[in-house]
Parts: sequence; C-alpha cells; structure tokens
Amino acid sequence: MKRLLLTCALALLSACASRAPLPEQLPTLTLPMQLHIQREQTDQHQDWLLVIQREDSHLRWSMLDLLGIPQARQVLGQGQWQADGFLPPNPAARELFAAVLFALTPAGELQQRYPQARQQGQQRWLGERWRVDYRHADDFTLHLEQGLRYLVSPLPSETPP
Repeated sequence: MKRLLLTCALALLSACASRAPLPEQLPTLTLPMQLHIQREQTDQHQDWLLVIQREDSHLRWSMLDLLGIPQARQVLGQGQWQADGFLPPNPAARELFAAVLFALTPAGELQQRYPQARQQGQQRWLGERWRVDYRHADDFTLHLEQGLRYLVSPLPSETPP
C-alpha cells in the first residue's frame, strides 16, 4: 500500500513539474483569432483549426479537425486551464495552446509575461521546451520537445479585398 501511495505521489509531482508555463497575466491579443495548425512529427501529419476567443478575463481555446469535430476545448483563466465541455483531458492540446500563447505574446510584453524567455531576430525560445521561428507575427513554426513541430498560420480572411 505504501508503495502504491508513493508511486501516485511521484506521478502527481511529475505531472505538476511538467505543466506548461503560463503567464500570470494574459498578453494583449487581437481576438477572436482563427489559426490553421499543422502537426508534424516524423512521418505523421495532422491538420486542425484553432479558434481563440476572449470571454471576460478568460480565453476560450477550441481545436477542431477539418470536418469540424472538436478535438480539444479549454478555458484559460487565472493562470490555469479548465475543461470546457465533455471532451476528455488532452495534455498535448494544453501544451500546444500554451506554446501558441507564448508565440503570440507581443515582443514588448515578452519579458514581463515570460521572464525566462529569450528572443533574437525572428526566433524566440523558452529554455529547451519551446522554440518559435517566425515568418510573420501570426505565422510561425513551433518546435517542441521530442521532434514535435507545429506550423501555425492565420486562416485566409473571408472579407473581400
């Protein structure tokens, strides 16, 4: 029984230690935002639509597959994630959402929101956890641990030129 309790306690501690970094205060973002997300790892590719919306002092994150089926829905507020709806927990989506938030944080707010972050030219990184290579402010590649890569780009505008 003691061994089981110790194992559970260690698992809980490791889960807390690996929690994705979040700013204490949300950065200034122009919302709502719709992004195309392409996940690449070795020979696997997946495409999603990510919608970010502001609701009072919270951000609602909704990730859908290309058929419109929800894959992950979370609300970020007061420095923590909360499930939104009946989808099962998705730690990979929370990591992606946190990394996208880091990437979208305006350069002028970066040091205040993420004191450990570094930025040089068209690159930004947070230790070994995340690296961002920018093409434009909302068009970038996220590099996460273990060779995982996300290509993030805005959806084309539906308004006529």
